Amino acid sequence: MDAQNAVPEKILIVDDEQDFITALAKRLRAKGWDTETASGGKEALEKAAGEDFIAIVLDLKMPGLDGIETLKRLKKINPDLQIILLTGHGSIRDGVDAMKHGALDFLEKPADFKELVQKIKSAKAKRMVLVDKNVEEKITEIMKNKSW
Repeated sequence: MDAQNAVPEKILIVDDEQDFITALAKRLRAKGWDTETASGGKEALEKAAGEDFIAIVLDLKMPGLDGIETLKRLKKINPDLQIILLTGHGSIRDGVDAMKHGALDFLEKPADFKELVQKIKSAKAKRMVLVDKNVEEKITEIMKNKSW
């Protein structure tokens, strides 16, 4: 696929620390990813309802909707979303809770940028497998229902 027809690889970064999301978005854009930001759970839900993301990097501790509640609601919007939780105040229990609710991974701040990039690449690969599976299921269903 040439660059003109390439599907954007969108990542959503959700954190209440504006300096953090601005810096992280800049670094991810430099890696070639189309990156959007949200300053809280409510804004993240609005963006996820209207767009498709290969990965969401989500802060655990935020005012209003915290990361776990946002994670649960994001998964209701789209169970295939690949969500990586980040926290500066995390515990093993928080990580286990996040994984139970469908997070792909859980990293502590300050996360190593190379490690985060690897997690995003893993999220992309998993997302592509899920998309391929969903398309295959739709084609199979269409073929079953056609009376050629």
